[in-house]
Amino acid sequence: MGNRLSKIYTRTGDDGTTGLGDGSRVAKDSARVGAYGTVDEANSCIGLILACDSRASEVPDDIRNLLTTVQHQLFDLGGELCIPGHAAIVDADVERLEQQLDAFNEDLPPLKDFILPGGGEAAARCHIARTVVRRAERETVALSRLEAVRPEAVRYLNRLSDLLFVLARVLARASGHGEVLWQHERRKG
Repeated sequence: MGNRLSKIYTRTGDDGTTGLGDGSRVAKDSARVGAYGTVDEANSCIGLILACDSRASEVPDDIRNLLTTVQHQLFDLGGELCIPGHAAIVDADVERLEQQLDAFNEDLPPLKDFILPGGGEAAARCHIARTVVRRAERETVALSRLEAVRPEAVRYLNRLSDLLFVLARVLARASGHGEVLWQHERRKG
């Protein structure tokens, strides 16, 4: 186990740099810090989904358990991105996301229209998490153009955003709000 924080502020970042997990220091606006910072933001968004506890926004236990596992994996992924050369996400993690994605998608009707973010509180929060994961993916790809990033990290984020889209659909239907369809015909006439 790593060092425990006994003091939250260190003042070492006052010069605009931050320490990576390997002890090196980089600018706080570096591509690496941006990538793992956005992974952390995505993890926080998933925490907001899990915080839904009103009857109308309840998150079913199977989704709650899955998202809790995802939070742990995102923390691992953040560590991987924070420590150059470190490996935490493996192909099996991506495959499990795919299995979950297929299982949740199986009972959904095929998409015929685009879906707008909404469909109840939990579903809307899931859409926010999805978009933040997509940004984390973009930032991780940008980092990979500058420094070595394992392809498992990018694949994990890609599948996770797809899973969150499907979970948003499931949550919208479960809440009774239903999915909010884009009305592409609204401007005609």
